[in-house]
Amino acid sequence: MKKKVLATLTVLALAAGLAAAFTSPPDALQGDFVRILYIHVPSAWLAFLAFGVTAAGSIGWLFTHRMGWDRTAEASAETGVLFTAVALATGMIWGKPVWGTYWDWGDARLATTALMFFVYLGYLALRRTTSDPYRQARRSSVLGAVAVVQVPLVYFSVKLWRTLHQGLTIRPDGIQMDGAMVTALLVNLGAFTLLYLTLMSFRTELARLEEAVCESEISVQSRVTVPQLGEVEA
Repeated sequence: MKKKVLATLTVLALAAGLAAAFTSPPDALQGDFVRILYIHVPSAWLAFLAFGVTAAGSIGWLFTHRMGWDRTAEASAETGVLFTAVALATGMIWGKPVWGTYWDWGDARLATTALMFFVYLGYLALRRTTSDPYRQARRSSVLGAVAVVQVPLVYFSVKLWRTLHQGLTIRPDGIQMDGAMVTALLVNLGAFTLLYLTLMSFRTELARLEEAVCESEISVQSRVTVPQLGEVEA
């Protein structure tokens, strides 16, 4: 029941975010192309959050060996990869009319985000090298804990290297955006956060069921005994 309520709230929040995105004012330079911002930025922020949760879950497993931590790490990594893919795709769509190109490997933000995306795809692939949940956790936990260092690197890449991507819009010293645009962005950020929580809720439950099935199969296999020669002849 709680999952249904959360899913319903997510749908309503996404609808509100869509309405806010279409009713916010256009940008003075980019015009209506700026509306991609309301998908692109929340996707990137939720990817950062998701990979942070993956790191916390991985560290939790390393210290406790409790599978609940690993289920959280795996589910959040999958969700983070999804949000990163959305951020990359919308960034490419946004970049073509604004920059004149879909992609530029010389841009620090694009390159570091792509690297982060492939590292976490590797994390998920590493988990698929075995069907044993414990071995999955053991093999992936260190990578999950270490890979999070990419998050601040991606975020601050526009300050460390002045390349094609614009600088930070929301900074400690102020927000370089119109108030109505900030409101629309925050509404969509809240909606995407609810979407993250919904996906996490369903994915962790699925992981728990998969783990139970795996343990059941291992238990059945352990009870199977090899027949002795005398038993076969009889």
